[in-house]
Amino acid sequence: MKTATIVKHTGSHYLLSCLPDWALFPAVLKGRIRLKGSSATNPVAVGDRVVFESPSWPPTAENPAVIVSVMDRKNYVIRKSANLSRQSHIIAANIDKAFIVATLDFPEVKLPFLDRILVTCEVYDVHPVIVLNKTDLFRDAYAEQLKAFHDIYEGAGYRVMEVSALTGEGVTDLREACRDSVCLFSGVSGVGKSSLIKALDPSLELKIGEISQAHLQGRHTTTFYEMYPLSTGGFIIDTPGIRGFGLVDINPEEIALYFPEMLKASRECRFTPCTHTHEPGCAVKAAVEEGKISCERYSSYLGMLEEGKKYR
Repeated sequence: MKTATIVKHTGSHYLLSCLPDWALFPAVLKGRIRLKGSSATNPVAVGDRVVFESPSWPPTAENPAVIVSVMDRKNYVIRKSANLSRQSHIIAANIDKAFIVATLDFPEVKLPFLDRILVTCEVYDVHPVIVLNKTDLFRDAYAEQLKAFHDIYEGAGYRVMEVSALTGEGVTDLREACRDSVCLFSGVSGVGKSSLIKALDPSLELKIGEISQAHLQGRHTTTFYEMYPLSTGGFIIDTPGIRGFGLVDINPEEIALYFPEMLKASRECRFTPCTHTHEPGCAVKAAVEEGKISCERYSSYLGMLEEGKKYR
């Protein structure tokens, strides 16, 4: 028995490598573990460390390795599948950092969507960083929106990096942030994830798509979850664009715990527990009224609270 990391998932077939060495070989799942102990549509994900056996070495397409078990994860990012069904999907596992790529426009960032990803990172102990791509397009035209975005998310305690895959602005800092780490890159279609990864390491061969003028949405250019090695050190997990992000296994009364700015303020609430919606003496509501917690983040919280009650 040997161990390796899943670096690509294509349906029922996988590519593995014994990280930190980069030498890919094919593998399949042993049937009995396909759905063992998991309600996710993919019980095994890119980034998972697995135990495998192989009758010959190296494994080949004709005689692939067989994954017999999945090792314990240190963390993972998971979302509800399309249309907020009860099925869930693991995006990636064993991540050091999650870079959430967004743009102010083309396509416009949806703050409730972004907040759901951030809450999920908090729940599953993944360190998130917000990356605003395409700054060459909106720095001057969207100066007020740019400042407001920084105020909202830096005020909540998150790092916001401004980058441009086209001009190279901020790419050096982003490359340094990825060094010697396993990093997830995620976001909606069209934000430029693949272009940005290509800018980080031009030797990588990734498909790059265009924005649909009719709907101002990106077309999927990444079709599989896949890990790439960076020539400067570290690994990047690229993901298909996400159009819906539902929370998984979070009780409504727990959601506020995963908004760092709300958690801090809630220590002064008169009542415990407090839903921060109607209770007298609520320090969170007071902080919103005083501008210490953004109305946008509070609105996202209320939306998740109602959604959590609906899907319990």
